[in-house]
Amino acid sequence: MEFKLEVGMKAMVHEVVTENDTAKSFGSGEVYVYATPKMIGIMENAALKAVDPKLPEGFATVGIHLDVKHMAATPVGMKVRAEAELVEVKGKKLKFKIEAYDEKDKIGEGFHSRYIINVEDFIKAAEEKGKNE
Repeated sequence: MEFKLEVGMKAMVHEVVTENDTAKSFGSGEVYVYATPKMIGIMENAALKAVDPKLPEGFATVGIHLDVKHMAATPVGMKVRAEAELVEVKGKKLKFKIEAYDEKDKIGEGFHSRYIINVEDFIKAAEEKGKNE
């Protein structure tokens, strides 16, 4: 199947940091600042929003690799944005440049790979895996 995805496709996602988004709440640290897993999640979300709406019905992407640096702390109440740009397409494998910013600093950067899947087939395979012991 042909997918009409092009290098340069972009998306941006915004959120405000709440106490539930902190390292202390996630269990990834002992302080009330924006958690690394939460930052990674918003970066992944920006990447999928850059391409998933352009895929045919029944197809989506799943994350398969991350290489990310978390470079600065962000307090509760501050706005955060993540940006993703598609930088490489190799068949069904997609590579994104991802960055995150708060209101003052760049807080994260890296690369993220996603893979195009047929949703129905993917769910069936996961369900079958759960049945095997």
